[in-house]
Amino acid sequence: MAISTELVPGERGLLATLRVDDAWDLVQEFSRLVRESGTEDEWRAVDRITSRLAAWGIDHRVHEPELWISLPREARLTVDGRTYRAKTPSMAMSTPERGCTAPVIHVGSGYARSVHDIFAAGAVEGDVAGKIVVTEGLPMPGKVAALEERGAVGVVCIAPGERIHEGICTPIWGSPDLTTWGRQPRVPVVSVSAPDGRELVARIGERSEATIVARHDTGWRRIPVVVAEIRGSADPDRFVLLHGHLDSWHVGIGDNATGDATLLEVARALAAQRERLQRSVRIAWWSGHSHGRYAGSTWYADAFANDIARNCICHLNCDSPGCRDATVYQDVYWMAELEVFARRAIQDFTGLASSGRPPIRAGDISFNNLGVSTCFMLSSTMPDELRAERGLYPVGGCGGNIEWHTEADTMEIADRDHLLRDIRLYAGATFRAANLPVHPLDFRRTLDQIGEVLDEREERLRGLVDLAPVRARLVEARTDLERLHVAGGALRTPEAAAAVNRALRRSGRALVSVLYAREGRYRQDPALDIPLLPDFAAVAEAAGGVPEGVLRTEATRARNRLEGALLEVCDAVAEAGV
Repeated sequence: MAISTELVPGERGLLATLRVDDAWDLVQEFSRLVRESGTEDEWRAVDRITSRLAAWGIDHRVHEPELWISLPREARLTVDGRTYRAKTPSMAMSTPERGCTAPVIHVGSGYARSVHDIFAAGAVEGDVAGKIVVTEGLPMPGKVAALEERGAVGVVCIAPGERIHEGICTPIWGSPDLTTWGRQPRVPVVSVSAPDGRELVARIGERSEATIVARHDTGWRRIPVVVAEIRGSADPDRFVLLHGHLDSWHVGIGDNATGDATLLEVARALAAQRERLQRSVRIAWWSGHSHGRYAGSTWYADAFANDIARNCICHLNCDSPGCRDATVYQDVYWMAELEVFARRAIQDFTGLASSGRPPIRAGDISFNNLGVSTCFMLSSTMPDELRAERGLYPVGGCGGNIEWHTEADTMEIADRDHLLRDIRLYAGATFRAANLPVHPLDFRRTLDQIGEVLDEREERLRGLVDLAPVRARLVEARTDLERLHVAGGALRTPEAAAAVNRALRRSGRALVSVLYAREGRYRQDPALDIPLLPDFAAVAEAAGGVPEGVLRTEATRARNRLEGALLEVCDAVAEAGV
């Protein structure tokens, strides 16, 4: 591994202290724990982490919120007298003991072509009212919600391979509130394997009936949220948030025991270098990722909303590092303002190139509405060529290994050398983000992205709203950010640096939320496929289905919100005095 010659001494010193032994020990310990949210095994996992943090003298706290959690307990599918092995996703509706019986039809939808498509709804055509629908793919919330809305009384998903993948099908992000409670799935959902699915499709006739049996342990459950903090020496109120999920499907080695171990080693190494940290680092292990649709990270976003909004520089997401055959960094998620930082960190700390794209609405990216920039989420992965050679289909973790979300995600999925490499990346990137004199946020790139999205939507918005004012503000805001960028490169005093960084954080709170979220700052958008600038996307999607006056009103409000965000950027730069 070729480490960059451009590392500053503190970064070189940090990398020299990193080791894999403690991390690997934790992965092995977790291989004996089924870490369902809020269960005894998960609390044992908490003890494994916190005992080490305590021994290393690292300040930490274990929060115990009571959140909406769903643990699948039983599932089966019977069609015309033939019973199939099945799994049911978290948050699907439980059936009566005798199950839910209805006519069954097959409606083809195809499988995801890439990891980015996994969370999309998928097109399902035809009359499904009153029927149990058999279709291809994973039981993701968009697909289930679309079928339920069209009157389906049950959903059967055919897995893309021989193994049935676990999952969660609610569109509610985190625990529900008054606004989202009504979005609870109200149909039973099960998945079957691809071989059984092929037989099932061949069996279905015009008069076929299916019976779904599904049972869940769903309710308000106490779960752990572990947060360690290493305080910075110069500006301790400001912090970088590094995080990953603690809960798992089965023993979940690649998803996410390796991530939990990475966080632990980064905590140890940063604590040993605490005198070199300018700003603070918070390291969080969330529960409720797999069984509560990111309930733990959402709770943290709620419980510490204003602290995060005022003080968080950025958040780095650690999911599925250190996996077998994961030798490349492609499909890395990064917001535009963090792309240069993320690319350089990967190059500098691993010696590898990278490619990526804006984050999708998935993972524990629970801070969009608060306006906090992010990068990473999924870590290294296997090359496309290797995946194609092995005939593998896309999955949402485990470095591309299709054991993801199955009983087979065991120690064979972890790779000790890859784990050390990814630990170096997360430790180095976190240390750098906390120490750079100017936050690693280049919102000029974000404004360019906004302009590109507006160009793509221009045709469908023509005649509904005048975009000239917002385009003028884009130019003005970019000019101001150019000036801020120049000032950031010529800092003379700590006070000047603080002023530039305040302007960057304030700009991010405005731009990230308008680019990635529709709901207000203190709420969460659903766990669905959400396009960039979603206010404008909603107008384009609704065209032809509502009166034009409704579209004009919505488009005007979308423009006003975006213009307001750009004005906030201009004001932030002006107040920085540059």
